Amino acid sequence: MTDVYLVDDHALMRDGLRAVLEDAGHRVVGEAEHPTPALADLQRLQPAVLLLDLNLGERSGLELLEQVQQRKLPVRTIVLTMSAQARHVADALRLGAVGYVLKGAPASEVLRAIDAVLAGRRYLGPEAAELAVQGLTASPDANALASLSVREQQVLLLVVRGQTSAAIAEALNLSPKTVESYRSRLMAKLGVDDLTGLVRLAIREGLISAHER
Repeated sequence: MTDVYLVDDHALMRDGLRAVLEDAGHRVVGEAEHPTPALADLQRLQPAVLLLDLNLGERSGLELLEQVQQRKLPVRTIVLTMSAQARHVADALRLGAVGYVLKGAPASEVLRAIDAVLAGRRYLGPEAAELAVQGLTASPDANALASLSVREQQVLLLVVRGQTSAAIAEALNLSPKTVESYRSRLMAKLGVDDLTGLVRLAIREGLISAHER
């Protein structure tokens, strides 16, 4: 029996995963919708495996991955997400994830991923493996995006979605002044001078679609 912790902002998804895992003999010791309570639980419960979505409302699963890595928690993290972007695979692996599976894969693939990481191996689902290869030939803009910190990526996504600094500050529990600092820094890293250039880059690299503006 393996202790597993779930982080996903959809209760229906968590319920489905719980049923699959328990049928396979694993034990779900906890679950959360957002990084903050999840981190506290991970430190307290010490599960063997974390199944983590990357899209957590206004928050990012990468934020939790970064905190787990900084605290050197022994949990093995498998990203289970809809995010089919090469840069997200690269970011997740860089931040310590040992597995990456796209939602829509059969339940058996999630179980294979758990078995693999418990045996000390990495596990990339077929689609994720293809994305990892794509990342090796990424565009200059994609490489620049990969250089951003997790917090900078969060601010970037909210900025290009039209959020004000005050709204971003509230969503990420930061001060508006700190948000402005992140915004200036990420624009410098990406080599853009204004919001229009930032939005164009975001659309070009698939961060948002044109209809979101």
